[in-house]
Amino acid sequence: MINEKMAKTAGSNSAVREMFEEGTRLKKLYGPENVFDFSIGNPYFPAPTSVKTAIVEILDTLDSNYIHGYMSNDGYPEVRQTVAEYINRNFGDDISGDNIIMTVGAAGGLNAALKALLNPGDEVLVPAPFFLEYGHYVENYGGVLVPVNSREEDGFMINVQAIGEAITSKTKAMIINNPNNPTGVIYPASVVEELAAMLEAKQKEYGTSIYLISDEPYRELAFDGAQVPYLPKYYRNTIVGYSWSKSLSLPGERIGYLEIPPRVDDYEVLRSAISICARILGFVNAPSLMQLVVQRCINETCDIAAYDNNRKLLYNGLTELGYTCAKPEGAFYLWLKTPTADEKEFIAEAKKHNILLVPGTSFRCPGYVRIAYCVSPDTIKGSMKGFAELSKLYNLK
Repeated sequence: MINEKMAKTAGSNSAVREMFEEGTRLKKLYGPENVFDFSIGNPYFPAPTSVKTAIVEILDTLDSNYIHGYMSNDGYPEVRQTVAEYINRNFGDDISGDNIIMTVGAAGGLNAALKALLNPGDEVLVPAPFFLEYGHYVENYGGVLVPVNSREEDGFMINVQAIGEAITSKTKAMIINNPNNPTGVIYPASVVEELAAMLEAKQKEYGTSIYLISDEPYRELAFDGAQVPYLPKYYRNTIVGYSWSKSLSLPGERIGYLEIPPRVDDYEVLRSAISICARILGFVNAPSLMQLVVQRCINETCDIAAYDNNRKLLYNGLTELGYTCAKPEGAFYLWLKTPTADEKEFIAEAKKHNILLVPGTSFRCPGYVRIAYCVSPDTIKGSMKGFAELSKLYNLK
């Protein structure tokens, strides 16, 4: 028999992935233009042309053994230094390349950090709703995920008081995703300051270190002038996980980094442990070619305005039909309150119109669905007929 925990996990496949696979099947039956797949955060808008230019230049000018060979587990030193300088320039920090570890996407980085931090039974807090894979990441290393409901009445803002009440002597870390997947909310500096003060007080109360792991693949996707706070500025024990999957539309290339500031508790041991964890987990090092590519494209982003246009198109279209939605401030997801308490019923009705949505229960928040609007504008426009029929079905207008 295989590992019992993995057998159970395999039997409860990700709802996001299930809908993504269902979308592939339906597109073969009805044609891609007639299926409105809002399931997965797979960017429709292409990477900047500078990415292709960088790839060609690297392959044409650098030694092949250097491009495709092994390097330090931490990544190319010059790439890590470029990332550190970018952070210093944009966020006013004073770190070096030694504080950066290149990772296999943000997921690889978070797994390495959690493996280095957690002992069996250690608790990891996360505001709900949250990215569904966090639970698996924590459980991989014997940790216990502790969800804490956010304030629904306040647009799913973090409930700092409730988080403080959930902290115990076993609390080792907290994961924060800013901008948030699935709600699109951005936690502003004022809330981050309140959270940081509470965590500092709890560290003193219990005589322990509580690490704040900031998962930031959507950092650049902020709209209407909203600012995403740089968490290490507010809380000393912060580790940042970043990915270029969204900012450069490179999800399949699996390239990101961890930032481990020198001021975190047990820095030397923790940094070394995370570096070794990347090897133990089998990553060895982040993809070599893509490290060199992101170094050259460090100041580039995909077309943020295109995502903003999609955001407005979807939000305005749905609210005009009578739906209640949390207006996203960042990322590329819209969080829709279903007109029936059983969101799976609503999802089934939507599927009759070839509209594919992800249930809120997957994010520990029933009664909602997530709509990924990182799609073609035509997909949003085409879906509105089906959403209108659903609006009539549930008497929303």
